Amino acid sequence: MTTSSPRLAPRLISLAAAALLLVAVWWAVSAWQDWQKGYDPETVVAASLQGLQEQNILVPFTARYVAVVTSTQSRMGLSAKKTLIMPGTVRYEVDLGKLKQSDLDWDAATNALIVTLPPLRLAGPEIDIDAISEFRDGAILLTLTDAEQTLDAANRKAAQDELIKQAKGTTPMRLAQGAARTAVEQSFAMPLKAAGIDAKITVRFAK
Repeated sequence: MTTSSPRLAPRLISLAAAALLLVAVWWAVSAWQDWQKGYDPETVVAASLQGLQEQNILVPFTARYVAVVTSTQSRMGLSAKKTLIMPGTVRYEVDLGKLKQSDLDWDAATNALIVTLPPLRLAGPEIDIDAISEFRDGAILLTLTDAEQTLDAANRKAAQDELIKQAKGTTPMRLAQGAARTAVEQSFAMPLKAAGIDAKITVRFAK
């Protein structure tokens, strides 16, 4: 009897250690499941909304455009013409500070979330002054009168209007909206996925 005890001791210790390990694993799994249950989808969505609101302005897309405009003046039987080539960059923005809880529609039955964003807005254009080019014709009238200042003012306004017109085109607006939808979708989808919730996210713009 005395010779068998030393042989059984290591086995008993191993079995005890294995049992403790199983208990630890079971406890860890239970704790993880309890943690997941503690974060319901609506809580995660609300936290994501707060994060977006704190971000305030989302700039999902920027684009550079070039306006080419020409203005003419006729006085005293003389004429003058100036052409302006003006590049500018336009930012496409979403004011996330205006996003409210009522803009979110969570369907618990299907794990689906619909997010309605405020309308896309344009910021700019920011003019690249170093890249501006001008061409002039009618030096006599431009020298003797204020025609040049008048033409410059007309060209600057027309060029800025043209840049905004280009920025509002169907293709850039579609690209900007698509980029905004993707960014906001990921902002909600990733936290939900991290909480173990497989949700379908749909992002749209208010009409």
